[in-house]
Amino acid sequence: MRQLAGLAAVLAAVAIGAALPAPSAPAHAQEPAYTAPRFYDGNPDLNGIWQAVGTAHWDLEAHHARPGPPQFGALFAEPGGMSYVDGGTIPYQRWAAEQKRENFEQRWTADPEARCYMPGMPRATYMPVPFQIVQSMNKIMMVYEFAGAQRTIHLDEVAETYPIDTWMGHSRGRWEGDTLVVQVNSFNDQTWFDRAGNFHSNALRVVERFTPGGPDRLDYEATIEDANVFTRPWTIRMPLYRRLAERMQLLEFKCVEFSEELLYGHLRAEPAR
Repeated sequence: MRQLAGLAAVLAAVAIGAALPAPSAPAHAQEPAYTAPRFYDGNPDLNGIWQAVGTAHWDLEAHHARPGPPQFGALFAEPGGMSYVDGGTIPYQRWAAEQKRENFEQRWTADPEARCYMPGMPRATYMPVPFQIVQSMNKIMMVYEFAGAQRTIHLDEVAETYPIDTWMGHSRGRWEGDTLVVQVNSFNDQTWFDRAGNFHSNALRVVERFTPGGPDRLDYEATIEDANVFTRPWTIRMPLYRRLAERMQLLEFKCVEFSEELLYGHLRAEPAR
């Protein structure tokens, strides 16, 4: 009987406890948004050497690991990766999707990177080599290690477009809060977005956004528009990380001599006339 009475008391206590309102959880203060160090003009200081870490260089879309040229074994194999594209896939027009497939099949010789051409935008940002941001009051220079490419982002008043097409585009910037917004146009059609053959025409327009996400991270976003190739604009996103190695600096990556055989080998193979 004593055991039954004790059990009844426990059950009664449980029932009373269930009927009582639950104690409110302690309110956690919301984490404050990161505030970047300021440059002389009061805008975020983006100066530094940065690099993307990921697989966008090989393919902006999701892909499995792929072999390289068979004579090199695993040396040029490509790692698998998730998509960086909002919605997962690039919205090609039908003819352009077929051109992309042809590019992919011929990528080991057709990729402009193989010829040491300047990589264009936004590809220069996520190649597997660092780039440097040098900031001033009305200009920002971005210097890329691959092929010694560079561009100037104009924060002051300049013409909306260049009179000629360019490899790296014509960049005009502005600040929206702590985000650097860069509009890029005046491209030629000679660059790809990645090694998988994703491409564009000379109607390409890119809007980039660089937002400090931490002391050593920039959140990068690029919206790509090209009515000649795509059915609608599309956007990629990825983090960029500050290179923190002691005495870190950009080194020369002059790759023209590495591509001479690809560029001019057929000339040497032709018989003299």
